[in-house]
Amino acid sequence: MIPYGRQSISDDDVAAVERVLRSDWITQGPAITQFERGMAEYTGARHGLAVANATAGLHLACLALGVGKGDLVWTSPNTFLASANCALYCGADVDFVDIDPGTYNLCVDKLEAKLRAAQAAGRLPKVLIPVHFAGQSCDMRAIHALARQYGFRIIEDASHAVGADYADGKVGNCRYSDITVFSFHPVKILTTGEGGMLLSNDDALHRQLGLLRSHGMVRDPADLEDQGQGAWYYEQHTLGYNYRITDIQAALGLSQLGRLDAFVARRRAIAARYTTLLADLPVTTPFQAAYGESAWHLYPVWIQPGTDGDIAARRKAVFASLREQGIGVNVHYIPVPTQPYYRKLGFAPGQFPAAERYYAGAISLPMYFSLSDAEQEQVVDALRRALA
Repeated sequence: MIPYGRQSISDDDVAAVERVLRSDWITQGPAITQFERGMAEYTGARHGLAVANATAGLHLACLALGVGKGDLVWTSPNTFLASANCALYCGADVDFVDIDPGTYNLCVDKLEAKLRAAQAAGRLPKVLIPVHFAGQSCDMRAIHALARQYGFRIIEDASHAVGADYADGKVGNCRYSDITVFSFHPVKILTTGEGGMLLSNDDALHRQLGLLRSHGMVRDPADLEDQGQGAWYYEQHTLGYNYRITDIQAALGLSQLGRLDAFVARRRAIAARYTTLLADLPVTTPFQAAYGESAWHLYPVWIQPGTDGDIAARRKAVFASLREQGIGVNVHYIPVPTQPYYRKLGFAPGQFPAAERYYAGAISLPMYFSLSDAEQEQVVDALRRALA
Protein backbone atom coordinates (compact mmCIF):
# COMPACT_ATOMS: atom_id res chain seq x y z
CA MET A 1 0.00 0.00 0.00
CA ILE A 2 1.25 3.46 -0.94
CA PRO A 3 -0.19 5.73 1.80
CA TYR A 4 -1.54 9.21 1.15
CA GLY A 5 0.90 10.61 3.74
CA ARG A 6 3.99 9.46 5.62
CA GLN A 7 6.54 11.03 7.97
CA SER A 8 10.24 11.19 7.12
CA ILE A 9 12.54 10.37 10.06
CA SER A 10 16.29 10.65 9.61
CA ASP A 11 19.22 9.41 11.69
CA ASP A 12 19.74 13.01 12.82
CA ASP A 13 16.15 13.11 14.07
CA VAL A 14 16.69 9.92 16.07
CA ALA A 15 19.95 11.28 17.50
CA ALA A 16 18.27 14.54 18.53
CA VAL A 17 15.59 12.65 20.42
CA GLU A 18 18.15 10.36 22.02
CA ARG A 19 20.14 13.35 23.29
CA VAL A 20 17.06 14.65 25.07
CA LEU A 21 16.23 11.22 26.49
CA ARG A 22 19.73 11.04 27.98
CA SER A 23 19.58 14.61 29.32
CA ASP A 24 18.15 16.00 32.55
CA TRP A 25 15.10 17.42 30.78
CA ILE A 26 12.51 15.41 28.86
CA THR A 27 9.68 17.92 29.38
CA GLN A 28 9.38 21.66 30.08
CA GLY A 29 13.07 22.06 29.30
CA PRO A 30 15.34 23.96 26.90
CA ALA A 31 14.50 21.99 23.73
CA ILE A 32 11.01 23.48 23.73
CA THR A 33 12.33 27.04 23.88
CA GLN A 34 14.83 26.28 21.12
CA PHE A 35 12.10 24.85 18.89
CA GLU A 36 9.84 27.84 19.53
CA ARG A 37 12.63 30.28 18.67
CA GLY A 38 13.59 28.30 15.60
CA MET A 39 10.07 28.30 14.21
CA ALA A 40 9.60 32.00 14.95
CA GLU A 41 12.85 32.83 13.16
CA TYR A 42 11.93 30.64 10.19
CA THR A 43 8.54 32.28 9.68
CA GLY A 44 9.52 35.81 10.68
CA ALA A 45 7.10 35.97 13.61
CA ARG A 46 8.06 37.58 16.91
CA HIS A 47 6.95 34.68 19.11
CA GLY A 48 6.43 30.91 18.90
CA LEU A 49 4.62 28.79 21.48
CA ALA A 50 4.70 25.00 21.18
CA VAL A 51 1.56 23.10 22.19
CA ALA A 52 0.30 19.53 22.40
CA ASN A 53 -1.43 19.64 19.02
CA ALA A 54 -3.01 22.11 16.62
CA THR A 55 -6.48 21.55 18.09
CA ALA A 56 -5.16 22.71 21.46
CA GLY A 57 -3.57 25.64 19.67
CA LEU A 58 -6.84 26.69 18.04
CA HIS A 59 -8.61 26.45 21.40
CA LEU A 60 -5.97 28.58 23.13
CA ALA A 61 -6.04 31.11 20.29
CA CYS A 62 -9.79 31.56 20.66
CA LEU A 63 -9.49 31.91 24.43
CA ALA A 64 -6.65 34.43 24.18
CA LEU A 65 -8.73 36.57 21.81
CA GLY A 66 -11.58 36.58 24.30
CA VAL A 67 -13.99 34.27 22.49
CA GLY A 68 -16.81 33.26 24.80
CA LYS A 69 -20.52 32.68 25.17
CA GLY A 70 -22.57 34.80 22.79
CA ASP A 71 -19.67 35.45 20.42
CA LEU A 72 -19.59 34.32 16.81
CA VAL A 73 -16.69 32.65 15.01
CA TRP A 74 -16.61 32.03 11.26
CA THR A 75 -14.44 29.52 9.42
CA SER A 76 -14.32 27.46 6.23
CA PRO A 77 -16.60 24.45 5.71
CA ASN A 78 -13.74 22.70 3.85
CA THR A 79 -11.60 21.78 6.83
CA PHE A 80 -11.11 19.29 9.63
CA LEU A 81 -13.55 19.44 12.54
CA ALA A 82 -11.10 21.22 14.87
CA SER A 83 -11.28 24.52 12.97
CA ALA A 84 -14.90 24.91 14.06
CA ASN A 85 -14.94 22.89 17.28
CA CYS A 86 -12.43 25.23 18.92
CA ALA A 87 -15.04 28.00 19.04
CA LEU A 88 -17.66 25.66 20.52
CA TYR A 89 -15.20 24.74 23.28
CA CYS A 90 -15.37 28.41 24.31
CA GLY A 91 -19.16 28.53 24.30
CA ALA A 92 -19.32 30.60 21.12
CA ASP A 93 -21.49 30.09 18.04
CA VAL A 94 -20.01 28.97 14.72
CA ASP A 95 -20.85 29.81 11.12
CA PHE A 96 -19.11 29.17 7.82
CA VAL A 97 -18.08 31.05 4.68
CA ASP A 98 -18.24 29.01 1.49
CA ILE A 99 -15.10 28.27 -0.50
CA ASP A 100 -13.67 29.55 -3.74
CA PRO A 101 -14.22 26.76 -6.32
CA GLY A 102 -10.72 27.34 -7.70
CA THR A 103 -8.50 27.37 -4.60
CA TYR A 104 -10.87 25.43 -2.27
CA ASN A 105 -10.02 28.07 0.34
CA LEU A 106 -12.44 30.45 2.01
CA CYS A 107 -13.79 32.80 -0.68
CA VAL A 108 -13.02 36.47 -0.06
CA ASP A 109 -15.95 37.69 -2.18
CA LYS A 110 -18.40 35.50 -0.26
CA LEU A 111 -16.81 36.64 3.00
CA GLU A 112 -17.32 40.30 2.09
CA ALA A 113 -20.95 39.70 1.11
CA LYS A 114 -21.61 37.79 4.32
CA LEU A 115 -19.99 40.54 6.40
CA ARG A 116 -22.23 43.18 4.81
CA ALA A 117 -25.30 41.11 5.64
CA ALA A 118 -24.02 40.41 9.17
CA GLN A 119 -23.39 44.10 9.80
CA ALA A 120 -26.91 44.94 8.69
CA ALA A 121 -28.25 42.26 11.02
CA GLY A 122 -26.04 43.42 13.92
CA ARG A 123 -24.30 40.05 14.24
CA LEU A 124 -20.70 40.33 13.06
CA PRO A 125 -18.11 37.65 13.92
CA LYS A 126 -15.61 38.25 16.70
CA VAL A 127 -13.02 35.98 15.07
CA LEU A 128 -12.48 34.57 11.59
CA ILE A 129 -10.45 31.36 11.14
CA PRO A 130 -9.33 31.09 7.49
CA VAL A 131 -7.93 27.64 6.69
CA HIS A 132 -4.95 27.27 4.33
CA PHE A 133 -6.26 24.11 2.68
CA ALA A 134 -3.75 21.60 1.28
CA GLY A 135 -0.87 23.99 1.99
CA GLN A 136 -1.98 27.03 -0.03
CA SER A 137 -2.53 30.26 1.89
CA CYS A 138 -5.80 32.10 1.75
CA ASP A 139 -5.59 35.64 0.39
CA MET A 140 -4.64 37.09 3.76
CA ARG A 141 -4.09 40.69 2.67
CA ALA A 142 -7.67 40.88 1.40
CA ILE A 143 -8.99 39.18 4.54
CA HIS A 144 -6.95 41.50 6.76
CA ALA A 145 -8.39 44.54 4.98
CA LEU A 146 -11.90 43.26 5.72
CA ALA A 147 -10.92 42.64 9.35
CA ARG A 148 -9.92 46.28 9.72
CA GLN A 149 -13.17 47.40 8.11
CA TYR A 150 -15.49 45.15 10.12
CA GLY A 151 -13.54 44.77 13.37
CA PHE A 152 -12.95 41.03 13.67
CA ARG A 153 -9.77 39.23 14.74
CA ILE A 154 -7.97 36.59 12.65
CA ILE A 155 -6.58 33.15 13.53
CA GLU A 156 -4.84 31.50 10.57
CA ASP A 157 -5.37 27.75 10.63
CA ALA A 158 -2.13 26.92 8.83
CA SER A 159 -2.07 23.27 9.91
CA HIS A 160 -1.42 22.32 6.27
CA ALA A 161 0.91 25.18 5.42
CA VAL A 162 4.19 24.87 7.36
CA GLY A 163 6.84 26.15 4.94
CA ALA A 164 4.37 27.76 2.53
CA ASP A 165 4.91 31.21 1.05
CA TYR A 166 2.44 34.07 0.86
CA ALA A 167 3.05 37.46 -0.76
CA ASP A 168 6.24 38.87 0.73
CA GLY A 169 7.03 36.23 3.35
CA LYS A 170 6.43 32.87 4.97
CA VAL A 171 3.05 31.71 6.19
CA GLY A 172 3.19 32.16 9.95
CA ASN A 173 4.70 35.64 10.07
CA CYS A 174 1.33 37.02 11.27
CA ARG A 175 1.57 40.20 9.21
CA TYR A 176 -2.09 39.79 8.32
CA SER A 177 -3.41 37.97 11.38
CA ASP A 178 -3.34 37.92 15.17
CA ILE A 179 -2.25 34.28 15.55
CA THR A 180 -1.16 31.47 13.23
CA VAL A 181 -1.55 27.82 14.18
CA PHE A 182 0.63 25.02 12.76
CA SER A 183 0.19 21.25 13.07
CA PHE A 184 3.01 18.72 13.38
CA HIS A 185 0.97 15.51 13.05
CA PRO A 186 2.91 12.69 11.31
CA VAL A 187 1.15 13.15 7.95
CA LYS A 188 1.91 16.87 7.94
CA ILE A 189 5.00 18.46 6.40
CA LEU A 190 7.08 18.58 9.60
CA THR A 191 6.34 16.26 12.51
CA THR A 192 6.81 16.07 16.26
CA GLY A 193 4.57 12.99 16.51
CA GLU A 194 1.71 15.03 17.89
CA GLY A 195 2.22 18.74 18.35
CA GLY A 196 1.50 22.24 17.19
CA MET A 197 2.79 25.79 17.29
CA LEU A 198 1.20 29.20 17.88
CA LEU A 199 2.91 32.16 16.17
CA SER A 200 2.17 35.76 17.10
CA ASN A 201 3.71 39.24 17.06
CA ASP A 202 1.92 40.70 20.09
CA ASP A 203 3.84 40.44 23.39
CA ALA A 204 0.74 40.57 25.59
CA LEU A 205 -1.08 38.00 23.47
CA HIS A 206 1.92 35.68 23.60
CA ARG A 207 2.05 35.94 27.40
CA GLN A 208 -1.66 35.15 27.62
CA LEU A 209 -1.27 32.13 25.35
CA GLY A 210 1.61 30.87 27.52
CA LEU A 211 -0.46 31.32 30.67
CA LEU A 212 -3.41 29.41 29.22
CA ARG A 213 -1.14 26.62 27.96
CA SER A 214 -0.06 25.60 31.47
CA HIS A 215 -2.94 25.68 33.96
CA GLY A 216 -3.09 29.50 34.12
CA MET A 217 -0.09 29.24 36.42
CA VAL A 218 2.86 31.61 36.96
CA ARG A 219 6.19 31.05 38.72
CA ASP A 220 8.19 34.14 37.76
CA PRO A 221 8.66 36.23 40.95
CA ALA A 222 7.88 39.39 39.00
CA ASP A 223 4.38 38.04 38.20
CA LEU A 224 3.42 36.82 41.68
CA GLU A 225 0.85 38.61 43.79
CA ASP A 226 2.46 37.31 46.99
CA GLN A 227 6.14 38.26 46.80
CA GLY A 228 7.04 36.86 50.24
CA GLN A 229 7.09 33.16 49.46
CA GLY A 230 10.03 30.92 48.59
CA ALA A 231 11.42 29.45 45.39
CA TRP A 232 8.82 26.66 45.47
CA TYR A 233 5.90 29.06 45.14
CA TYR A 234 3.51 29.36 42.18
CA GLU A 235 0.12 30.98 41.64
CA GLN A 236 -2.84 30.28 39.39
CA HIS A 237 -4.00 33.54 37.82
CA THR A 238 -6.63 32.23 35.38
CA LEU A 239 -8.28 28.98 34.34
CA GLY A 240 -5.83 27.29 32.01
CA TYR A 241 -5.11 23.88 30.54
CA ASN A 242 -2.29 21.38 30.25
CA TYR A 243 -1.61 21.81 26.55
CA ARG A 244 2.17 21.51 26.84
CA ILE A 245 4.53 19.64 24.52
CA THR A 246 7.54 17.59 25.67
CA ASP A 247 11.24 18.20 25.03
CA ILE A 248 11.29 14.82 23.28
CA GLN A 249 8.81 16.11 20.70
CA ALA A 250 10.46 19.52 20.49
CA ALA A 251 13.85 17.96 19.77
CA LEU A 252 12.33 16.02 16.89
CA GLY A 253 10.62 19.16 15.60
CA LEU A 254 13.79 21.25 15.80
CA SER A 255 15.75 18.59 13.93
CA GLN A 256 13.04 18.39 11.26
CA LEU A 257 12.99 22.17 10.95
CA GLY A 258 16.49 21.93 9.52
CA ARG A 259 15.05 19.93 6.61
CA LEU A 260 11.82 21.88 6.17
CA ASP A 261 12.91 23.66 3.00
CA ALA A 262 13.97 20.31 1.51
CA PHE A 263 10.63 18.77 2.50
CA VAL A 264 8.71 21.57 0.81
CA ALA A 265 10.92 21.61 -2.31
CA ARG A 266 10.36 17.89 -2.84
CA ARG A 267 6.61 18.22 -2.35
CA ARG A 268 6.52 21.04 -4.88
CA ALA A 269 8.40 18.89 -7.37
CA ILE A 270 5.99 16.00 -6.80
CA ALA A 271 3.00 18.33 -7.25
CA ALA A 272 4.39 19.74 -10.50
CA ARG A 273 5.00 16.23 -11.80
CA TYR A 274 1.48 15.12 -10.84
CA THR A 275 0.03 18.05 -12.76
CA THR A 276 1.96 17.01 -15.86
CA LEU A 277 1.20 13.28 -15.56
CA LEU A 278 -2.52 13.89 -15.02
CA ALA A 279 -2.97 16.37 -17.86
CA ASP A 280 -4.83 13.93 -20.14
CA LEU A 281 -7.12 12.46 -17.47
CA PRO A 282 -10.67 13.64 -16.64
CA VAL A 283 -9.66 15.17 -13.32
CA THR A 284 -9.24 18.76 -12.16
CA THR A 285 -5.81 19.33 -10.66
CA PRO A 286 -5.22 21.91 -7.91
CA PHE A 287 -5.11 25.59 -8.85
CA GLN A 288 -2.36 27.74 -7.36
CA ALA A 289 -3.06 31.42 -6.85
CA ALA A 290 -0.43 33.91 -7.98
CA TYR A 291 -0.12 35.49 -4.51
CA GLY A 292 1.77 32.58 -2.95
CA GLU A 293 3.24 29.11 -3.27
CA SER A 294 1.77 26.09 -1.54
CA ALA A 295 3.68 23.79 0.78
CA TRP A 296 1.61 20.90 -0.65
CA HIS A 297 0.48 19.02 2.43
CA LEU A 298 -2.10 17.44 0.10
CA TYR A 299 -2.51 16.94 -3.62
CA PRO A 300 -6.31 16.84 -4.06
CA VAL A 301 -7.79 16.05 -7.45
CA TRP A 302 -11.42 16.47 -8.38
CA ILE A 303 -13.00 13.62 -10.32
CA GLN A 304 -14.96 15.10 -13.19
CA PRO A 305 -18.49 13.68 -13.62
CA GLY A 306 -19.25 11.07 -16.23
CA THR A 307 -22.04 11.21 -18.78
CA ASP A 308 -24.69 10.63 -16.11
CA GLY A 309 -23.48 13.66 -14.15
CA ASP A 310 -23.27 11.78 -10.85
CA ILE A 311 -20.02 13.07 -9.37
CA ALA A 312 -20.35 11.35 -5.99
CA ALA A 313 -21.01 7.90 -7.45
CA ARG A 314 -18.05 8.15 -9.80
CA ARG A 315 -15.75 9.36 -7.02
CA LYS A 316 -16.86 6.48 -4.79
CA ALA A 317 -16.07 3.94 -7.52
CA VAL A 318 -12.69 5.51 -8.33
CA PHE A 319 -11.78 5.67 -4.64
CA ALA A 320 -12.65 1.98 -4.15
CA SER A 321 -10.67 0.97 -7.23
CA LEU A 322 -7.58 2.87 -6.09
CA ARG A 323 -7.71 1.28 -2.64
CA GLU A 324 -8.07 -2.16 -4.24
CA GLN A 325 -4.96 -1.41 -6.33
CA GLY A 326 -2.94 -0.60 -3.22
CA ILE A 327 -3.11 3.19 -3.41
CA GLY A 328 -3.97 4.62 0.01
CA VAL A 329 -5.96 7.63 -1.17
CA ASN A 330 -8.10 9.68 1.19
CA VAL A 331 -10.75 12.41 1.01
CA HIS A 332 -10.29 15.92 2.45
CA TYR A 333 -12.79 17.11 3.64
CA ILE A 334 -16.35 16.22 4.45
CA PRO A 335 -17.87 19.72 4.88
CA VAL A 336 -18.14 20.39 8.60
CA PRO A 337 -21.72 21.79 8.46
CA THR A 338 -22.97 18.47 7.02
CA GLN A 339 -21.77 16.47 10.04
CA PRO A 340 -24.58 15.08 12.26
CA TYR A 341 -23.47 17.16 15.24
CA TYR A 342 -23.54 20.39 13.21
CA ARG A 343 -26.88 19.52 11.60
CA LYS A 344 -28.28 19.41 15.13
CA LEU A 345 -27.01 22.99 15.52
CA GLY A 346 -29.18 24.06 12.60
CA PHE A 347 -27.01 23.60 9.52
CA ALA A 348 -28.45 21.82 6.50
CA PRO A 349 -27.18 20.40 3.20
CA GLY A 350 -27.11 22.96 0.42
CA GLN A 351 -26.02 25.93 2.54
CA PHE A 352 -22.43 25.85 1.26
CA PRO A 353 -22.75 24.55 -2.30
CA ALA A 354 -19.17 25.12 -3.45
CA ALA A 355 -17.74 23.13 -0.53
CA GLU A 356 -20.30 20.37 -1.02
CA ARG A 357 -19.66 20.13 -4.76
CA TYR A 358 -15.91 20.01 -4.20
CA TYR A 359 -16.29 17.27 -1.58
CA ALA A 360 -18.45 15.14 -3.87
CA GLY A 361 -15.59 14.69 -6.33
CA ALA A 362 -12.46 15.06 -4.18
CA ILE A 363 -9.69 12.50 -3.75
CA SER A 364 -6.31 13.21 -2.12
CA LEU A 365 -3.49 11.39 -3.91
CA PRO A 366 -0.36 10.22 -2.07
CA MET A 367 1.92 13.16 -1.24
CA TYR A 368 4.97 12.89 1.00
CA PHE A 369 8.71 13.61 0.93
CA SER A 370 9.90 10.07 0.21
CA LEU A 371 7.37 9.31 -2.54
CA SER A 372 9.51 8.11 -5.44
CA ASP A 373 8.97 8.86 -9.12
CA ALA A 374 8.19 5.19 -9.71
CA GLU A 375 5.59 5.17 -6.93
CA GLN A 376 4.07 8.35 -8.31
CA GLU A 377 3.78 6.76 -11.73
CA GLN A 378 2.14 3.74 -10.08
CA VAL A 379 -0.43 6.09 -8.50
CA VAL A 380 -1.20 7.76 -11.82
CA ASP A 381 -1.45 4.44 -13.67
CA ALA A 382 -3.85 3.16 -11.02
CA LEU A 383 -5.95 6.31 -11.32
CA ARG A 384 -6.04 5.91 -15.08
CA ARG A 385 -7.37 2.34 -14.69
CA ALA A 386 -9.89 3.43 -12.06
CA LEU A 387 -11.24 6.20 -14.28
CA ALA A 388 -11.55 3.79 -17.21
